[in-house]
Amino acid sequence: MSRISTRAAELSERLAQNAQAVCRHYLPAGRREGRYWMVGDVAGAPGRSLYVRLFETERGTIGNWVDAATGERGDLVDLIRLNQRHGRLSDTIDEAERFLSLPPSASDDGSSASAFTKPARAGSATAAKRLFAASKQLTGSLAESYLRSRGIRRAFDLPALRVHPRCYYRPNNDDIPGTPGAFPALIAAVTDTDGVQTGTHRTWLDPSGGMKANVASPRRAMGNILGNAVRFGTVGDVLIAGEGIETMLSLREVLPTMPMAAATSSAHLAAILFPQTLQRLYVARDRDAAGDAAYAILTDRAQAAGIELISLMPELGDFNDDLRQHGASALGKRVCLLLYEQDRTRFSVD
Repeated sequence: MSRISTRAAELSERLAQNAQAVCRHYLPAGRREGRYWMVGDVAGAPGRSLYVRLFETERGTIGNWVDAATGERGDLVDLIRLNQRHGRLSDTIDEAERFLSLPPSASDDGSSASAFTKPARAGSATAAKRLFAASKQLTGSLAESYLRSRGIRRAFDLPALRVHPRCYYRPNNDDIPGTPGAFPALIAAVTDTDGVQTGTHRTWLDPSGGMKANVASPRRAMGNILGNAVRFGTVGDVLIAGEGIETMLSLREVLPTMPMAAATSSAHLAAILFPQTLQRLYVARDRDAAGDAAYAILTDRAQAAGIELISLMPELGDFNDDLRQHGASALGKRVCLLLYEQDRTRFSVD
């Protein structure tokens, strides 16, 4: 047996010891029924055709699965390979090792528990951390192609951003019938002012890589989001904060060393927590009523905290619109004029 085949067999045994956790992670639309996890197919569609054995019996080995509709069968390594659409076994081994190294979850009573002994509640901070840990680097990915189509070219070494090749999407009543249950997604870590991850933001993408997925809600957050943000750089006394991730990444194209934070929505921008060292806050506004309301609330909060607040207003709807319409050079010159002189000197402007 080759080294890679031996490694796959070892991982199959380890995955089988955590079979229900594997199913919850890769087949979240399914559910446990007796001794089995029931779901529609290896891609994770809702249904009951595929069943994964969760307990050892004389009739079968834990972790083995069969799709009654297609006749496909295998172990949990095979399941991950098909679910993630891997072309090489080595990719599946990397994915399985990544899954098995996910961080431990926190139990309801605050004690530490294994990531596999207690399933994470859907939408919880623990589930958000697991999703981020299971995601991959942006370089060479569909998410990189998507961001480049938005004029963003500096995002690919940022630790807050990752990509998941097949992120679960729960359709709602506004989605068309037959909407798939998973898409590629840009994954962003939401952290508090100390850098501790509290949530995860997802942007589902069309498989073509040039646009967001054609779904009713292409952006959603999970975990503890209020007051926290997707952060780029370490905050000292100056920060730029705004609503959307693409808005802040657009400004980072022309201010690559300026600390920034994306609050993910206007409501969360209004509630963003101020780092203790912050003295001056630039607000990258969206040109709409919700953005105006968020800025008004921030004005009162900043004044009470003794923080100077400066408005950055785009020419169009938001700064990504400006970047795509006018280009990075024009955006950089305009934003430079909006900064205090000491910040123009301190932070490089392209």
